[in-house]
Amino acid sequence: MCDKKTVVVTGGAKGIGAAISRLFCLRGWTVAIGYRNSEEAAFALADELNAAGGDAFAVYADLCDMTGANALRTRVLEKCGRVHALINNAGSCEYGTLADFSETEIRRSVSDNLMSAIFATKAFYDDFAFGHDGCIVNVSSVWGICGASMESVYSAAKAGVIAFTRAMAKELAPSGVRVNAVAPGAIKTDMLARFSEMELNDIISEIPLGRLGAPHDVACAVYFLADDCSSYITGQTFNVSGGYLI
Repeated sequence: MCDKKTVVVTGGAKGIGAAISRLFCLRGWTVAIGYRNSEEAAFALADELNAAGGDAFAVYADLCDMTGANALRTRVLEKCGRVHALINNAGSCEYGTLADFSETEIRRSVSDNLMSAIFATKAFYDDFAFGHDGCIVNVSSVWGICGASMESVYSAAKAGVIAFTRAMAKELAPSGVRVNAVAPGAIKTDMLARFSEMELNDIISEIPLGRLGAPHDVACAVYFLADDCSSYITGQTFNVSGGYLI
């Protein structure tokens, strides 16, 4: 069993998820790096963190249904005994007009970006509620606040994450469990790979702080919301966008 606090980071192998995994590990947590398609990256990250003196392990997590979410819980609890924080970061992003999306693509986007958070939270629900401790941080998006052309389904799913966060905050508060969210803006991850340098410069020109965000910027907000420093904060969505959305 783990002697440290344990955090589960879904989608924890790459991009924002990897930055979250690194930061929690650096701060002394045991980190369960959840992955679905990024097996190689997940195990490489776990090896990197353990070699640096941390405590991390990769765990497969297909969160498209409750079976996969429950399997994730079983694997983590077998190793660690309990979970102190759940970071629902798993997601994907499709770009195009609604008319271009097939029904399969629409359902997959909603599943990846909203249902994964709901299923993972449900899997660990009793552990948090009856443990009377812990926190959940959901990763949404600024598009979940204001919506984005060409990312309509993604925006709808991420808006759902914010509403789910507020509902869970109210539901779990009597058990002493906090639930918050972060809403990243334009962050330097694979999701921006589709844009040309000129397009990225146009995006940056609309950000008051004058730069793209780094995954670590989001990780710091997530860690704050999981830390005791934010013990009186729940039901909130932290906008991490460099002032893009004010």
